[in-house]
Amino acid sequence: MIDLAIIGGGPAGLTAGLYATRGGVKNVVLFEKGMPGGQITGSSEIENYPGVKEIKSGLDFMEPWQEQCFRFGLTHNLREVVRVSKCGNMFKVFCSDGTDYVAKSVILATGGRPKRTGIKGESEYWGKGVSTCATCDAFFHKGKEVAVLGGGDTALEEAIYLTKFASKVHLIHRRDGFRAAPITLEHAEKNEKINFMVPYVVEEICGDGKEVTSLKVKNIATNETSTLDTGVIFVFVGYEVNNGILVQEDKSMLCECDKWGSVVVDLDMNTSVPGLFAAGDLRVEAKKQVICAAGDGATAALSAIDYLETTHAAPYLEAEHKL
Repeated sequence: MIDLAIIGGGPAGLTAGLYATRGGVKNVVLFEKGMPGGQITGSSEIENYPGVKEIKSGLDFMEPWQEQCFRFGLTHNLREVVRVSKCGNMFKVFCSDGTDYVAKSVILATGGRPKRTGIKGESEYWGKGVSTCATCDAFFHKGKEVAVLGGGDTALEEAIYLTKFASKVHLIHRRDGFRAAPITLEHAEKNEKINFMVPYVVEEICGDGKEVTSLKVKNIATNETSTLDTGVIFVFVGYEVNNGILVQEDKSMLCECDKWGSVVVDLDMNTSVPGLFAAGDLRVEAKKQVICAAGDGATAALSAIDYLETTHAAPYLEAEHKL
């Protein structure tokens, strides 16, 4: 019997584990199939986390988190969770190896991932000039020309943001039209630093083996190819949340999600299912920053503690028996 099951070992999950165990929850289990740390461990440089003055790689940055968050009794379970379901006021956690667990409450912190394009050179230079976070990396390219790939709201909003740092922003989109909101497109078109490259595609991301040095682009209307000299390309072609564990046997979702699959929560990280919480990039309107995910994790843990104290203060043997 698990008091609190945390699914996902990134900043949100680890912080939730820290606050829950330190807050007195006795049996807290973090399910993470690999080493905890999350998506941020793939970042080459982090310098915007308050209180950490050194510039660190994502891997080095997350290393002390593990020691601190496990200090108060958090248990790490290396199994992969494939589904979570609700039965009465209890949850069942199903793992890929056939092992099942019963939990009084669950925090979902499975995160998400930016969609990749498959462009030649993208994987090789991921985190070395291929970025999906303008907030994280814009400062490193201050006064330089940068490229943005995409045609939705995020791509245009990030392109506008990048003009605060870059000398010029080349916005590359394969279509003449944009999926972004008209007002966002209008703001981008009025920004003199943004160079619209439509209809263009990126054929290859080139580099010197260490970092990006240029892009090979093609005008798909004329088939003319050219080279764009830039040391970075910000890719915004979509984001996928890791919500597969919410899919039930009848194909319904365990809790309410928006049209993109992000989990709907309130300010306390409560989902539509009592006892089920969501934190970090999985939830709606997530800012996809480490500090925001950590804040979500702390909030979710505090809410879970309140839930456990009010809902499971009485004996739960009957619910156990039904499972």
